[in-house]
Amino acid sequence: MSTAQVRSARTDDAAEIGRIQRDTWRAAYTDILGASVLDRLDAEDVERQWADAVAHPETGVYLAFEGEFPVGFCVAGPAPEPEVASADGDLPADAARTGLIGTILVEPRWGRRGHGGRLLVAAATGLREQGAERGITWVAQSDSASLAFFRSVGWNPDGTMRTLDTGERTVRELRLTGDLALHLTE
Repeated sequence: MSTAQVRSARTDDAAEIGRIQRDTWRAAYTDILGASVLDRLDAEDVERQWADAVAHPETGVYLAFEGEFPVGFCVAGPAPEPEVASADGDLPADAARTGLIGTILVEPRWGRRGHGGRLLVAAATGLREQGAERGITWVAQSDSASLAFFRSVGWNPDGTMRTLDTGERTVRELRLTGDLALHLTE
């Protein structure tokens, strides 16, 4: 039986993080984003962007492993004001203590093994260490698997939505929010 673990990513993990992103988006998000968006992903650009994210001092990037194989990742950090503001631009009282889960991706073939939960707990722990008390994330309204995952840990839509234009499709996203005091129950 393989050992599952999560660790903080290093800049030399950027190529693997980029591979996981590209492979997972192709397998799970082509219908949401559109094939042309995925066709335009340049491996070197994606790797460079992930190396920059890993090196950013306020950003936590976490990598999940099944045995020796990287199978998923999560990125988190302080929530920028536009991300945490209400639809009318007002900031909640806890805006400075709100963290953003930018993304959690686990390759579909490695799904349902607890990697997403381990990644979210690691990110939530990192955000709490930075002083965050609450978390937010954005999930495509049509992404039932991700919505179910976040709901399973007590994160729910807060009524705020946004629409993104991928150039091929528009994507409606729901903002979900929840407690960062998460623990694994394995």
